[in-house]
Amino acid sequence: MTKSVSVKELVDNTHLNVFWGKEYLDRPITTSDISRPGLELTGYFDYYPSERIQLLGITETSFAKHLPEKELTADMTKMCQPDTPAFVISTDIEPPIELVKACKNAHIPILESKLNTSRVLSNMTDFLEAKLAPRKSIHGVLVEVYGLGVLITGDSGIGKSETALELVKRGHRLIADDRVEVYQQDEQALIGTAPKILSHLLEIRGIGIIDVMTLFGAGAVRSETKVDLIVHLDIWDKDTKYDRLGTEKDSVQIFDVDVKKINIPVKPGRNLAIIIETAAMNFRANSMGYNALDVFDNQLNTLIKDNGSRDTKELKKGDN
Repeated sequence: MTKSVSVKELVDNTHLNVFWGKEYLDRPITTSDISRPGLELTGYFDYYPSERIQLLGITETSFAKHLPEKELTADMTKMCQPDTPAFVISTDIEPPIELVKACKNAHIPILESKLNTSRVLSNMTDFLEAKLAPRKSIHGVLVEVYGLGVLITGDSGIGKSETALELVKRGHRLIADDRVEVYQQDEQALIGTAPKILSHLLEIRGIGIIDVMTLFGAGAVRSETKVDLIVHLDIWDKDTKYDRLGTEKDSVQIFDVDVKKINIPVKPGRNLAIIIETAAMNFRANSMGYNALDVFDNQLNTLIKDNGSRDTKELKKGDN
């Protein structure tokens, strides 16, 4: 888990400009929560979250204009605490002079944006939650197949990287090989990415490490994707009963999210890339409400019913 993000990283990734304090952009941000200091402008500081980014929009700045200069100066000075990362002014508003003076004294940068407050808040929250969220490292390969994030797992040497290479050659995209870092984006979504040192790289036994982006182009890689499906590769065992109809409902819980898991037996002659492509397409079809097993059941029931009717007619003929 990343413990902090610098204000400079926030500026570089959320379309913010520096109004003042370029030399203080190394200040750390330790939480993704954003504060809109409305009560603080009335002098209430009992529960002031000073460790958060302080965001001022039209409402806060309009209210500040009606405060006496002495009172506003005192409030702004109190808001500039040692652990306050930065102040952000939205909607292309001129920062209050009292805030600028207080920030200069406390060496706290002031950032600005032409976007409205809701957009600025959303952009900053999305970036900070992604950077500061707890992360888990999983042994496997993450690829994007038909727009779905497929995490391929299995024992070392079973062919995960080779399968990923074949998928890349078939037009799909690599996200991470060997180690996949995942974090929870929200209540229903997991995001997977590659450790920085392994980005775009793929290890193929007998060849070594290859750079997928260099060999196959920028379209063959992606920095991150949602983890939609886990495909676990098992060494084929003739004594093991494998799911043949798709009735098994297996899943893996990662953080608070359940991710569907399917087990694929591996033996010579099986084209794993095509099987994983088919698994991804079938997963998408199921998500849209189509289930081939239901079609099979309906057709089987219809066949049984038709055969039963025919047998009944033949019995009646025999009685006559």
